[in-house]
Amino acid sequence: MSAHRAQWKGHIKLGDITCGVGLYTAASAAERISFHLISKKTRNRLKREFVDSETEETVERADQVKGFELDNGDHIMIDPDEVTAVIPDSDKLLELEAFIPCADVDDIYFDKPYYLVPADETSEPTFAALRDALNKCNATAIARTVLFRRMRTVLIRAHGRGLIATTLNFDYEVLPSEEGVPKIKIDDEMLDLAKHIISTKRGTFDPAQFDDRYENALAKLIKAKAEGRTLPRPKPVKVSKPGDLLQALQESAGLRSGSGKPKAANTNSKTRKRPASSGASGQRAKSTRKKAS
Repeated sequence: MSAHRAQWKGHIKLGDITCGVGLYTAASAAERISFHLISKKTRNRLKREFVDSETEETVERADQVKGFELDNGDHIMIDPDEVTAVIPDSDKLLELEAFIPCADVDDIYFDKPYYLVPADETSEPTFAALRDALNKCNATAIARTVLFRRMRTVLIRAHGRGLIATTLNFDYEVLPSEEGVPKIKIDDEMLDLAKHIISTKRGTFDPAQFDDRYENALAKLIKAKAEGRTLPRPKPVKVSKPGDLLQALQESAGLRSGSGKPKAANTNSKTRKRPASSGASGQRAKSTRKKAS
């Protein structure tokens, strides 16, 4: 982690025990391919300007302020200093308030993961004691602090030689899960077929087995455009119609017409190796992960 700059530095406190920690980004989108907006005629980059919606005049940055719109359409202007003044005082302290099983937290509340590491050699023994205690007790710590100018609830778990701190969404930020989902009754035969398909495709999660098809496709597109080539359009996905669903499930389960027995499961499904081509396409994608213009 020393090669990266800590996004936050503070202390973890458990009772009367305290140690210094640094917070580092655990997931980043910096390697993704990104595009600039350019002029179709000149191919020059465009610059963003903010224009007054009534006068249509450009408003310079020094004259831009935040505002909240009222029901009558008027705005209350909020100065940045006023926003800073109402932010809770940050004492840079992650005080562990409770310990719970991680399974008690629905992962829909998970926001962003960060690595927590000891800030210095003095903090290492205390940090290691806390990490190992969480591991042995199979427990997860809940803490609150001000991160990035907002009060955040944080879930802290043991992870390898360090800790993972995951910020959590507040309850009001999580939308109801059943909106727009009608009650649907499934035929028993369809359910049995679906269960069989699932049982034949069981495996383990290995992040290295999944490549970013979107990024790889972008890399291929950019390479083809640079070479003056065109790529064939992918075939559209065919959505199963309700009347064909049973037949589609039977075919997916390996049932032949008139036979009531499914094909044997593919024993290699759990140990499938990553295709050789995916590494090459991943390398191409990585090589193109500069700002594209």
